[in-house]
Amino acid sequence: MYWTLELASYLSDAPWPATKDELIDYAIRTGAPLEVVENLQSIEDEGDSYESIEEIWSDYPTDDDFLWNEDEY
Repeated sequence: MYWTLELASYLSDAPWPATKDELIDYAIRTGAPLEVVENLQSIEDEGDSYESIEEIWSDYPTDDDFLWNEDEY
């Protein structure tokens, strides 16, 4: 399983919280690349509900990862 920003972006508007099956269904319905569906299928699922993409891909960048001052803009 590998994630990139481009692949993860297909799940940015997913209906969080969601189960693994709901995320796979969402990815298929929205026309996400096959790699997204394959990555979701490879998750070891215990029936848990995921609150955000960070729970699936722990390295997903957040606003804190970018070094700009929003007050300047």
